[in-house]
Amino acid sequence: MTAFVFNEINFDNHEQVVFASEAKSGLKAIIAIHNTHLGPAMGGCRMWNYASEADAVRDVLRLSRGMTYKNAVAGLPIGGGKSVIIGDPKTEKSPALFEALGEALERLGGRYVTAEDVGTSPADMANVAAKTSYVAGLGDRGDPSPFTALGCFVGAQAAVKHRFGRDSMEGLTVALQGLGHVGYDYARRLKQAGAKLVVADIDQAALQRAQDELGAEVVDIHAIYDVNADIYAPCALGATVNADTIQRLKAKVIAGAANNQLASADLGDVLRRKEILYAPDFVINAGGIIKVCYEYLNTPEDGMDAHVRRIGETLTEIFVRADVEGMATSIIADQIAEARFKQ
Repeated sequence: MTAFVFNEINFDNHEQVVFASEAKSGLKAIIAIHNTHLGPAMGGCRMWNYASEADAVRDVLRLSRGMTYKNAVAGLPIGGGKSVIIGDPKTEKSPALFEALGEALERLGGRYVTAEDVGTSPADMANVAAKTSYVAGLGDRGDPSPFTALGCFVGAQAAVKHRFGRDSMEGLTVALQGLGHVGYDYARRLKQAGAKLVVADIDQAALQRAQDELGAEVVDIHAIYDVNADIYAPCALGATVNADTIQRLKAKVIAGAANNQLASADLGDVLRRKEILYAPDFVINAGGIIKVCYEYLNTPEDGMDAHVRRIGETLTEIFVRADVEGMATSIIADQIAEARFKQ
């Protein structure tokens, strides 16, 4: 397994990768600390029923690296890290499981701070907090989802302004994939701004709610890429922009909440050549980590909303630089991040 980690394309000089297990609770977790040059690594804990341990390693390395870039571009005094728990979040959760994770974090002495992510919740983080202080996003006020959705919305506004030369979302069609906490709140904001919604999800209850409350049109999860939309908003898992789907997309803007939306780095340039404006995922979806960082560091929250809204300004800077330099927006975003965390 060690050789696999070092040779994995997403390893990218991770500072530390820890495999944590605890027999009584059944914990099988991987904690990845990518970079701590700007501060302690911070990133959520994902619980997922991975097909293999290799898949879990690949995911945590990819996500951890992405957090370094996200936190740096967002101007936060933290580095990047991530953790994953191997297991079914619907059937295998227990307080003991997350307490065991807390003990593993405590042994790291503050090098990594966790929070909720896909498959975990503020309630789970409360169980982590029973064993360590290196956890954020606790209680009702700890939910970062609304702030992630806000960042995506202002980011979409910036993309629409740049790509279509208009300030309004009125009449635009958004193909939105994934109606979880972030996706649904993002959809609500888009609807309020006058956009038409076409949605897809595996959760039938979420689809029905979107129909009833937002007037959304529902399509099959495999058909969302073929929608005649202005904006494609991936808000589920990553890599949905790939060699297949990129040929099917009709949208001229990609602005969604999912992490690692591009299946491979070269697709950023493919999107540029196809004149599809891509809002780099780790820039547009940074609202949640901004909120969590403010909470964890006890930073006065009166400036938090403005900090999240600056995501739109950052994206505009990226879009303009990409045009001037004839480069993919994803590359420009990487350059901005690296200039900060590699110092």
